Order: sequence, then structure tokens, then C-alpha cells
Amino acid sequence: MSAHGDPVPMIAHRSGPLRGEAHVPGDKSISHRSLILGAMAVGETRVTGLLEGQDVLDTAKAMQAFGAEIYQEDGTWVIHGVGVGGFGEPDQVIDCGNSGTGVRLIMGAMATTPIAATFTGDASLNKRPMARVTDPLALFGARAYGRSGGRLPMTILGARDPIPVRYTVPVPSAQVKSAVLLAGLNVPGDTVVIEAEATRDHSERMLAGFGAKLTTEDTDEGRVITLTGQPELTPQTIIVPRDPSSAAFPVCAALITEGSDVVVPNIGLNPTRAGLFYTLQDMGADLTFENLREEGGEPVADLRARFSPDLKGIEVPAERAASMIDEYPVLSVVAAFAQGKTHMPGVKELRVKESDRIDAMATGLRACGVTVEDGPDWWTVHGRGFGEVAGGAKVQSHLDHRIAMSFLVLGFATNAPVTIDDGGPIATSFPVFQSLMTGLGARIEAAV
Repeated sequence: MSAHGDPVPMIAHRSGPLRGEAHVPGDKSISHRSLILGAMAVGETRVTGLLEGQDVLDTAKAMQAFGAEIYQEDGTWVIHGVGVGGFGEPDQVIDCGNSGTGVRLIMGAMATTPIAATFTGDASLNKRPMARVTDPLALFGARAYGRSGGRLPMTILGARDPIPVRYTVPVPSAQVKSAVLLAGLNVPGDTVVIEAEATRDHSERMLAGFGAKLTTEDTDEGRVITLTGQPELTPQTIIVPRDPSSAAFPVCAALITEGSDVVVPNIGLNPTRAGLFYTLQDMGADLTFENLREEGGEPVADLRARFSPDLKGIEVPAERAASMIDEYPVLSVVAAFAQGKTHMPGVKELRVKESDRIDAMATGLRACGVTVEDGPDWWTVHGRGFGEVAGGAKVQSHLDHRIAMSFLVLGFATNAPVTIDDGGPIATSFPVFQSLMTGLGARIEAAV
């Protein structure tokens, strides 16, 4: 069933050329962080281009529950923050819906303030592991009480006398890194995070933008990030670039749909997020970056994607995984239309996302006539080439927005339609997905 109501079955048919501009929503990662850091600043932060998907709206409600004033004014989101350490104790349970990013970052932000907060989510989020965040937060002095396996619902008791920590992130995770850094804001002294493999750095960029003292150094241990606690964060005016993870869907759809030529303007090209686009170019995709520029401290460009019938399977570098972890489901769709094998190693993180994304994609692709092999931290798609993917299956989305959108993209180029059991979760991150894609010429409709 959908994250927020009854199931919404959808069907995608083989489409004609996709053409035009695809104005995808604002970056989800930056949107979450804008709301949280705006709530921790003193004064008025203004945000334009915020993603108004359910995940981000749930984070806005959470910040209001902790005492920040948040409202919209002529298309701009206005946040009156309470300052570092200024969160009040919420009166109600904090419902983070489907958002692992939202709940983990919010836990970090409140963990060093002496208040209690209880968190829950939808059926998918309540299955996801929280120990990866609550373990390092315990080092500050916070305590967590949840269901078996470290799952939501969970109550966090913030540390009364927090101490700074030095923490090495055990697996590449921007969520864990960010939670620790946000916790460190309300701690005297320096909090240090070490990551052996660099992950998306939106938190570091935005913390610096809000006036936190933060340094980053590449060492033999890995990337060492040092944050000096108890700053007074300065409110900001933020323009959110468009989300590269959302851009992945119209871009990949254009590559596999005959005759397509699609431009996705103003896409964030932060090097810790753009791995998919370089991988597609490695496969021979007709994908170009136009009008390269910088906005709000983030590199952006207009992406142009054209139908690419001669894609080749490749070995995706394992070290690229952190920069494209959310895009592997739709990459596997493109790989199905390539010639030869596309091998994707170093992706065990996909096993613990909104769903087990390796299993979900492998099962659905096999049902559509594609051979897929998989292991604990890798998978291989045996491409069939353009025009050779059968389709014709009804697949399970597992309450996962990226799985749902990936299989709809698949259906634009398969020989028979592809049906998903529930498109409702798409609203959590890309509420205009269907209207945007149909505006380009795709054929999506409600399934009877």
C-alpha cells in the first residue's frame, strides 16, 4: 500500500520521442538541510526552490514541533530559527513519513539538547536500521529506546552534558556523517568525523555557509572533518538547485526512448552527487553539460540527454558508489538496454534503503525478461540492447519511490507495458513526476 493512503497502481507504455525541458524539483538533500539549519540559526532564513515533496514537508513539520516558525510567503519558505541548543521538547510524536534522511538528520540535530523526542514513520521507514545513527549519538551522551533491531518508533533522550567525539564512519553514509556533525553543533570543543570514502558534502557546504567553523582535510585515514561546536549560526538566503537524483529519471528515459531530446535545466552537479551522469557517459550516452555555472556555492548546469541506441555495458567503479547510490535502480534500467554486462560492485548500502533495492530491481527486471545476477554488495545486469526488452510484468514497488519511478521509465521502451503495484510513494520526493513525464511525451496512466 502507498506511504500515505491506498495503493495507486500505474502503467507505463512504450512511448514516442520525449522532447522538451524537464523542470525537476529542488534538491531533496539540500532542502532537508536548509530547513534544519534554518531552524538552528538565529533570525530569518529564506529558501526558494525547496522541494515540496512529502519527505521535506515532514521535516518542516518536525522543525515546527521543535519550536521554529516556518511558513510560505510568495513561493519562498521563511524559517525563524531558535538557535543552536534552542530546540524545545515536542508535544507530539515526530512522524518522518518515508524519509530516512529526515529522521536521521533530525535525530542528530536534537541529540545534544536535553529534551526527549519520539520518532516514527511509515511502514517502510519503520523497518530501516537506526543504530547506524544512534550508536555514534550515544557517544555524545544521547540515549535511544526503540524496537528490536534499532527500529522506529524510537525515543531519543538528548544529552544533558554532551561531550565532543571523534568518530570514524564505518560505511559510506552522508546521513550518518551529517547526523554526527549536526549533533556536534551544540557541544563544546571540536567534533571530528572521519570517512574513508568521501560522501555527498552538502552538510559541510551548508554548515560553512551558515557560519559554522568547519575544516576538511584529506589524510591517510581518509577525509577528516572538524567542526567547532556552539557557534551562532547566521540566517541565510538559499536558492535550492534542482535535484540530480530526480533529474536521473527524465535523463535516463530520454537515453532509452527512441528519438528523444530532453534538456533538464539548473541541475546540481556537486561532485559528490554526479556519479550517475559520468557513468552514463562511460556507457556511451549522448549526455552533455551546458551552461556550467555556480549558484549558492553549488556547481550547476543544464543537462541535455538524447536517445542513445548504442549503449555499452561497463564495470561501474566501486569508488563511485557513494556519489550515485540513489541512482543505481534507474541505472539498472538503462543497463537493460545496453549491449553486454553492466557490473555494479560496492553497493551493499542498497540493501537497507527504503527497500532492498538490489532485490527489488533484480526481481522486477527478471520478470520483464532481463537476466540479473546479484550478491550481498554487487549486482550485474545482462543488457539485451535497444528494442529487445520484453516488459509485460506487474512489479512490486515495495513502498519505494525510486523503485516505482525506475520501472515506469523501463516501460517507456519495453515491447509490452510495465505495471507497478503502487505509485503513491513517488509523492515523497517527486510529486510532479507523472505530469512532467507526460508533458515530455511519455505514456503513463492509472492501471485499472
